[in-house]
Amino acid sequence: MNSPLPAQLLRTGLADQIREFIVDGISSGRWEPGERLVERRIATELGVSQGPVREALRQLEAQRLIETLPNRGARVRAFTEQDLAEIFPVRAGLERTAAELALPRLADRLDALEEHNRRLGEAARDGDLHEQMRLSIVFHREIVETAGNRLLVSVWESLGIELWTTLSLRLHHTEIYSKSVEHAELIEAFRRRDPQAPRLLHDHVMNYAP
Repeated sequence: MNSPLPAQLLRTGLADQIREFIVDGISSGRWEPGERLVERRIATELGVSQGPVREALRQLEAQRLIETLPNRGARVRAFTEQDLAEIFPVRAGLERTAAELALPRLADRLDALEEHNRRLGEAARDGDLHEQMRLSIVFHREIVETAGNRLLVSVWESLGIELWTTLSLRLHHTEIYSKSVEHAELIEAFRRRDPQAPRLLHDHVMNYAP
């Protein structure tokens, strides 16, 4: 069971923090597809009013992660292969654009990328799938943020990357430990400022797709 959010939650961005809490709960299997998300219960558990919980649920519905049924409230969507087939080409395209924009600046971020990948390798050796997934996404976020385009970052974050990656791993039993090898190849391409690096990143992301 997930731990409640810290008591010192800031009012600013509260709905976003609650949204991430719910996404983590769906990713971990706490809330399964078809299960109701009761606004009042979530608010009570987190010690917040129902307003920001309601806003978080609206955001999740816009991201197609939950659905609201008349007289039945919100519930986790039943995710399909078609959902995955749609999300990953969009993510891959965004990351390719991010790499194109970031390529001149990625030389300054190689140490950070190598550290993320080193820790990913350690998590793989420890068999910690949740940590592997988290560190893989941290690696990709580093590239997207280095692009320096706030709109691109916002759209990328709105895709619910962690949840969709988790769903793909569950459905297709992807061996995420192999991703650290691909990450190392990407780092070397960034080091060389290889013009093919954005395409390599695109293809790497598409390996998660069905």
